[in-house]
Amino acid sequence: MTVCEELIEMKVPAKPEYVGVVRLTVSGVANRVGYTYDEIEDIKVAIAEACTNVVDHAYDDEGLISLQFHVHDQFVEFKIADNGTNVDVEELKKYRGPIKPEEPIQKLNEGGLGLFLIETLMDDVEIRKNKGVAIVMKKYFQKDGVAHGTNGIETETINKHR
Repeated sequence: MTVCEELIEMKVPAKPEYVGVVRLTVSGVANRVGYTYDEIEDIKVAIAEACTNVVDHAYDDEGLISLQFHVHDQFVEFKIADNGTNVDVEELKKYRGPIKPEEPIQKLNEGGLGLFLIETLMDDVEIRKNKGVAIVMKKYFQKDGVAHGTNGIETETINKHR
């Protein structure tokens, strides 16, 4: 198990207007640790989907979204959690992809597409049930790249973490 080097935490109301705040925050964190533009966009979509699930399904009334970003040397673990009681995790897992391209869009299940999207965009996804629901996602740093050496451009393995 890798050691967490940094931990960023925040809590926001489980309201649609705060999903944008979360997207901006995760964009800043992802940029800070060295993800590419495309990776940042993927992370923002996945996190927004997880937060939207909390907003739409977790609470009858008001509640909070708890977010933790654990920065490790090879990946960041993003945890989106709630304390709601309205979600049946086993039922939720049944509706996770795959999406069949040959199926007409009218036959797609309502719901579940967000989880499919999250699993497509992130490297590892785990759904945990305790007092509420937590979606834990990992995105690994790309290791192969091009570095500039003293003799021009050379290929080597670089860690884009910092």
